[in-house]
Amino acid sequence: MLDIRVIRENPEEVKARLKPRSGDAWKLVDDVLACDEARRNAETEKQALQSERNATSKQIGMLKKKGEDTSSIEARVREIGDRIRELDRVAEENAAQLTSLLMNIPNLPHLECPVGADETANPEIKLWGEKPAIENPKDHVELAANLGMISFEDGARITGSGFVVYRGAGARLERALINFLLNTQTVENGYQEVGVPFVVKRECMEGTGQLPKFEEDMYGTEDQQMFLIPTAEVPVTNLYRDTILQESDLPIKMAAYTPCFRREAGSAGRINRGMIRVHQFDKVELVQILKPEDSFRELEVLRSHAESILQKLGLHYRVIELCTGDLGFSSAKTYDIEVWAPGQGQYLEVSSCSCFTDYQARRMRLRYKDADGRNQFCHTLNGSGTALPRLYVALLETYQQPDGSIRILPDHHKETAVALSTIVRQCELRNDDDRLREMWPVMLRGMEHLRRMRDDSFKLGKDYPAYGLFQPSFGD
Repeated sequence: MLDIRVIRENPEEVKARLKPRSGDAWKLVDDVLACDEARRNAETEKQALQSERNATSKQIGMLKKKGEDTSSIEARVREIGDRIRELDRVAEENAAQLTSLLMNIPNLPHLECPVGADETANPEIKLWGEKPAIENPKDHVELAANLGMISFEDGARITGSGFVVYRGAGARLERALINFLLNTQTVENGYQEVGVPFVVKRECMEGTGQLPKFEEDMYGTEDQQMFLIPTAEVPVTNLYRDTILQESDLPIKMAAYTPCFRREAGSAGRINRGMIRVHQFDKVELVQILKPEDSFRELEVLRSHAESILQKLGLHYRVIELCTGDLGFSSAKTYDIEVWAPGQGQYLEVSSCSCFTDYQARRMRLRYKDADGRNQFCHTLNGSGTALPRLYVALLETYQQPDGSIRILPDHHKETAVALSTIVRQCELRNDDDRLREMWPVMLRGMEHLRRMRDDSFKLGKDYPAYGLFQPSFGD
């Protein structure tokens, strides 16, 4: 939540920065100020009355020692006590109302955040790769159905619409992708892997900003006091709620795989064919906790970690920065990474990378002790590294073959195969045995690379075995 002191000292500036956001949250600023003033006035009057009561109580004691009548003064003490109890009630009511108002005010957009009303105003800031040239591309629903990888009918039969059952090679591809994502983020990018519960307390959802704003999109239980997680961001970031860290503990970088559960109550009319918008999906989430001066710089690094997944898989994508009207509730700055899906003919969001400044940390009471021994609120970042369903869609649709099979092969392996075949062909054409002997060690290394290429590739089709994708840690 926002710092009440910032609102109190600069209310017009806060309103001005909130107005470009969607909604009318800026109108709550005056209500916040009124509640804050009422609470502070009650506390001030209470303190004055307590001082009066203490002084009056001493006076009663002295008068009684002299044998004088104190009934009128004692009546005043009782009046003071009644008033203090009333002021306590007023202060508590206004404090509760103040907290409720602050919980419903979004974060302030970054000062350089693009200003715009909705997603149409989001600027594209990066384009990577090229759209694959596929004549009459099929979409993932048809491809997966023909290969027996996914059953939407089975998901609907056992749970309902918006749920997917993976079968055979489809399930193995999902599992292998999870391992690939986790291995990339932990081994290469330095995140600590954590395994967390998939159900959290209500206060954890409030801590990261999903509640109270988006409660209708969540799956709640236990009288809405426990929730299935909509993203690993919730349990992972809340691992440090109510904590005071040492400066030397920062930064903290964590990665977690979890299933995610969302009702998607507000998604009517949005594209939702097949796996594009489902109620349960797998995701690997990246979370960082760090000092304020590092947060926006490290957001760029975190974004590169998410992008590296698509680059390794050779998938064309773009990066957009969200404008003020499309910015998430808790975020101050957000990049969306969108992968190209040929069968859809459009880009699909697979990662959203955000800096929340101290907004989440205030809600969670997450602080660190600085070099001067003062407690400061941390800053938090998170990003998908990445979400699985749309990545899965892009892979199937990008690497589809004319015969209906799917061949997934990382680009660096393709280059190795081409280079190796070129060496052999040149030696054969020249009848150059000496050159062939000279290149033999290189070729042996290349052959080993090709063996790994086989292990790292994944070909799906009725006449093809399913090889391991990116060396999954659960071998078959």
